[in-house]
Amino acid sequence: MSYPPDPNNPYGQQPPPPGYGYPQQAPPAAGYGYPQQAPQQANYGYPQQVPPQAGYGYPQMPGTIQANNGYINIPHLGTVRIATMGQRFLARLLDGIVMSVVLGIAMAAGLAGMVGLANNAEDKCDPTSADYQSCVNDAGTNIVITALTMLAVIAVFLLVYEWLLVGLAGATVGKMALGLRVVRETNGQNPGLGAGFLRYILPVVGAVFCYLGTLLVYLSPFFDNSGKLQGWHDRAAGTVVIKK
Repeated sequence: MSYPPDPNNPYGQQPPPPGYGYPQQAPPAAGYGYPQQAPQQANYGYPQQVPPQAGYGYPQMPGTIQANNGYINIPHLGTVRIATMGQRFLARLLDGIVMSVVLGIAMAAGLAGMVGLANNAEDKCDPTSADYQSCVNDAGTNIVITALTMLAVIAVFLLVYEWLLVGLAGATVGKMALGLRVVRETNGQNPGLGAGFLRYILPVVGAVFCYLGTLLVYLSPFFDNSGKLQGWHDRAAGTVVIKK
């Protein structure tokens, strides 16, 4: 088949028929080709953050030991150092000195009062008088009252010193001197009256058994394999001793 010459073609060549020559590239069919880029999904980007698994990351759960290196993570306080047994022993030693001085003064005053009452009764009560027995009984009653008062003063002092100071201030005088503090493991706050009383009463109950139970309570942090150095009284109260 011939075609009329193209006036714009100076060489007089005929144009090639449609489809002639190098095969034309057809548009790729759907799904054809390699590779095709898939449409981006929602929240696509780099890097994508994977939600952490339970217990993963930092900070960890309250009371978690950091690599068992003497540090503990406590809410509102962050990572703090656990008080060593040496520091706690020195604090207890200082507390013993303070308590010995106060209790010594209270006992000396009480004993002096009882001796004075006894001497007064000896001078006042006449064995030959009719009211001698009544005089002796009154003197004995006064001596008993003085002894009970002395014991009450000692008990109140111990309650204030070991219970209220720890419960409300988080430390006794010895702990304050060494920069130690008793805190709740769950929130880092002072123990409070309830937890402070539990922490106080366990060693007292142990004193019933010839003070052997008290000694075991104070040595019980050595038996704690969690790394927190919690004694039995600390576990009962939910507390831990830290270094500020």
